[in-house]
Amino acid sequence: MSAEPAVVLFDLDGVLAHYSHAPRLAHLAQCSGRTVDEVAQALFGSGLEHDADLGLHDAAGQVAEFSRRLQAPVGLDDCIEARRLSMQADTAMLALAAQLANRARVAILTNNNLLLRDHLPRICPELFPLFEGRVFCSAQFRLAKPDPAIFHACLAALGASPGEVLFIDDKAANADGAYRAGLHSHHYRDLPTLRAHLRQFGLDEEANDAT
Repeated sequence: MSAEPAVVLFDLDGVLAHYSHAPRLAHLAQCSGRTVDEVAQALFGSGLEHDADLGLHDAAGQVAEFSRRLQAPVGLDDCIEARRLSMQADTAMLALAAQLANRARVAILTNNNLLLRDHLPRICPELFPLFEGRVFCSAQFRLAKPDPAIFHACLAALGASPGEVLFIDDKAANADGAYRAGLHSHHYRDLPTLRAHLRQFGLDEEANDAT
């Protein structure tokens, strides 16, 4: 059995929450008077979301640049609501995270922008207060997963060393990047497989409750 980690670090979309582009694009199209295709081009096709995820825009700057590229007025509240509609918390994963929080610190590291990080309590309130003060994103470090450097930057902010951290991500490349940075890592596919991995650390509360 491996030593119990002091920190369990979660990816966001695809792990703690389900994400879909469609509701986000539809809401932005409705409030701007543009088509879904035009919104998708301004947000994704133009590279704006990618640039914001790397910290080239703060929340206000991202909204202003989106409006400019879309050639239609869009407000911060519209963008927050669109992102809220795109996410649905995974209640089973949040229950597991709450159990793990009894044994370790829990935190989030996501490839995302400052708009999401700064307004996440409105976008996905179910994550709080569990992750209060421990939500980290690529934009704040100007680095992105799977670059091992982002994990070192995040761990410095957490005051943790790589060997005492378990990282969970639904993308294999990101889990591999964490492993290369010296963290324990798990490529998340489903809850039963994750629970089996947690048993290596004695962290599967479900199994412990059954004994």
